[in-house]
Amino acid sequence: MHAKTRFTELADRYVALWNLTDADARRDAIAALWVPQGEHCVRTLQAKGYEALAQRVTGSHEKNVRDGGFRFIATGDAQGLHDTVMFQWQMVPAAGGPVAARGLEFLRLAEDGRIAVDYQFILPTPGV
Repeated sequence: MHAKTRFTELADRYVALWNLTDADARRDAIAALWVPQGEHCVRTLQAKGYEALAQRVTGSHEKNVRDGGFRFIATGDAQGLHDTVMFQWQMVPAAGGPVAARGLEFLRLAEDGRIAVDYQFILPTPGV
């Protein structure tokens, strides 16, 4: 698989995870994306391991997707360098409308291509 396609596919799978409504599907996606002791860091929060990652993703899903009426989308700008991948995402109203939030993911990958560490940066959103 071409490297750019591989990075784009990883970004798409990552962003799709946060929209999944089924808890079992979320757990399966987490195991497919992260190594067992994988980490997700955002602001002062750190989730390490599948259970903590599932709690983090579920909490975000319940707040933003289920209750907030938003969905997450990848912006199609994924790029990689050595064992890292960087891409942006947006949180948009599921019914359509302006971008409500934006973020930047910086992923350090393990040898098997899964995420070892995920650094999430919340970016300023113009007009919000």
